[in-house]
Amino acid sequence: MTTPAHPSEPPASRRVSRPLGVAAIGYAFMGKAHSNAWRNVASFFDVPAFEQKVLVGRDAGAVAEAAAKYGWAESATDWRTVITRDDIDVVDICAPGWMHAEIAIAALEAGKHVLVEKPLANTLAEAELMTAAAAKARANGVQSMIGFNYRRVPALALARELIAEGRLGTIRHVRAAYLQDWLADAQAPMTWRLRKETAGSGALGDIASHAIDQVLFLLGDQVTEVSGRLNTFVDRRPGANGPASGLEDVTVDDAAWATLSLTSGAVASVEVSRVATGRKNSLQIEVYGDKGSLLFDLENLNELGFLDATAPVREQGFRRILVNEPEHPYLEAWWPQGHIIGWEHTFTHQVRDLLLAIRDGSQPSPSFEEGLNVQYVLDAVEQSAANKSTLTVVRH
Repeated sequence: MTTPAHPSEPPASRRVSRPLGVAAIGYAFMGKAHSNAWRNVASFFDVPAFEQKVLVGRDAGAVAEAAAKYGWAESATDWRTVITRDDIDVVDICAPGWMHAEIAIAALEAGKHVLVEKPLANTLAEAELMTAAAAKARANGVQSMIGFNYRRVPALALARELIAEGRLGTIRHVRAAYLQDWLADAQAPMTWRLRKETAGSGALGDIASHAIDQVLFLLGDQVTEVSGRLNTFVDRRPGANGPASGLEDVTVDDAAWATLSLTSGAVASVEVSRVATGRKNSLQIEVYGDKGSLLFDLENLNELGFLDATAPVREQGFRRILVNEPEHPYLEAWWPQGHIIGWEHTFTHQVRDLLLAIRDGSQPSPSFEEGLNVQYVLDAVEQSAANKSTLTVVRH
């Protein structure tokens, strides 16, 4: 992956002579993944100097323990105070979606670069406010990025390159299926991810956002129309303390399906589920063109299947590309050929790209605008499902 050939200089107000100070907000699943990336990125990539200044969480004892374990210099419980500190330049938001808008907008207004986990927000209105704040901050040299980490899977980055080079010809259709099974057991307890007021949506926002972003990323395309359906297979679950605490209503979807019409004329099908028994974290992507096809599965993330339909028929067939060569995206920094990398490396690549964009004064991708485009599609899927309509036009 290359950086812009002629980067613009950030305004004097955004240049710092000391290492960049980083604050991360949230220390659970995503906080741990992001912390691992911050801790390791400089060991493999040539990035601007930075320091892991502070990890923020609501439980003082738990966040202090996590900060010590994950390499942060200190911990705090008040994110509002942290984002006003002069020694903080980058705010990494790993908190649940319902907190994204408030934290991101405040950080941008305080002049801090922002990385926020996907989806951009729980609601379209919040996502629009965040995108407007990001555009305003960008004029002052403040950068922002949304964390669609699967763009940083080397095999998927290679897939995008092959498509852009025309190796597949005209893309006709795409299939994206993101399947998990952590809610297949009807006795699995309630969490914040199963309540609309905290999660916004279920499988739709959590994992369909990844699948939809991959369609847009790989094809460099836009969605124009959507037909969607949502389903909640288990609508009541035990409380967090088990069956003795009674049953609570699940107010988000367990699974979602959508058909997307694209500007180019291609059609994409998206299927996501948290109740697909036996599927742990399988993001399967198939791209079909008139000159070739690509296959990918996140559970084999070092491999890309490629069929060249321009070869003689007697020689055609999907061939396995082991994406581990230094010539492949990001892999010049890692291990000798054939030594695989893992899921966690995508977050390291993400932090690398953000730091280089900050250094160069360039807009990192995916931008908040790109995150908002995904949010428009998610909203259209919800509208189509609610209205039982066959078609919903996507806003842009």
